Amino acid sequence: MAAATDTRLQNLLGMDRGELEQLARGAHEPAYRGRQLYRGLYAGRVKDLAQLTVLAKKFREHLARHAAIRWPAIERAFPSQDGSTRYLLSLEDGEKVEAVSMPWKARTTFCISSQAGCAVDCKFCFTGLLGLRRNLTAGEMVGQVLALIDAGKIDGRLNIVLMGMGEPLLNYQQVIKAVGILADREGLAIPSRRITISTAGIVPRIFDLAREPVRPRLAVSLNASSEEQRSALMPINRKYPLSVLMEACREYPLGPRERLTFEYVLLSGVNDSDADAARVAHLVRGLSAKINLIPYNAGPGLPYIRISRGQDVMGACGQLSFDGMNQRPA
Repeated sequence: MAAATDTRLQNLLGMDRGELEQLARGAHEPAYRGRQLYRGLYAGRVKDLAQLTVLAKKFREHLARHAAIRWPAIERAFPSQDGSTRYLLSLEDGEKVEAVSMPWKARTTFCISSQAGCAVDCKFCFTGLLGLRRNLTAGEMVGQVLALIDAGKIDGRLNIVLMGMGEPLLNYQQVIKAVGILADREGLAIPSRRITISTAGIVPRIFDLAREPVRPRLAVSLNASSEEQRSALMPINRKYPLSVLMEACREYPLGPRERLTFEYVLLSGVNDSDADAARVAHLVRGLSAKINLIPYNAGPGLPYIRISRGQDVMGACGQLSFDGMNQRPA
């Protein structure tokens, strides 16, 4: 069980450079002290203010009275036979989220959550059974990354996918703030090309994302070849129809060597016919895109479950739901 924390102190985790500079000025310190604090929090991955010896002692003492550094606490770890690990993390208010670490050769991919639960209710995803509990803060998203780096002693190429619990584009401002800290060279220094946001198709936010100065890769959860089929699998399609979504994808600006990713869960007898394949090919014709085909198997509680890494510990795509928490932790 995670230890109790004093939530009366302001948590510095999730504050960006500008906010920390303002914090320093409010303590009658020069702005560069805020930049030093920023680098310590993210590049230095410091957990304790006392470790920030680059700061003047007087400023450290001021911070200790008014602020703290609190990462999400890992409550349990569930290692998979394939080398991936599902983590159950506790947040400051006692809310729980899950994240997955997936090492592969010289790189590791973290699948992190952007919400506790999810309101989108895709019919093949366990997280939708929870409903939406709340949005996560930028600090809680960045904190998942820091906690998993620390737990796994990760030292090497790191990719981040916001494909865990929640719909990232329904928590847009906090997700973009987190991406900025993750991608900043003085932050966690993970290039934006190694960060991917996956969306069920929140069309207005796709247009917003296209205009961001720091823009991660975009993956679209497609899963169907027709309007009727997609509405049955993904109720969000009734608000943002497939035709409108595909138009947004066609207008989305791509950089050199950049491609959109379309994720497609193969459901036997539902969306996996030759006719479906032909319709999907027509939908993406002319786009710089790749299609990630995800097979499935049946499981309790839902008509469909996706198969991918971490499946044996409920850590695969679409399986994050706090279910299986009675499994033996690492």
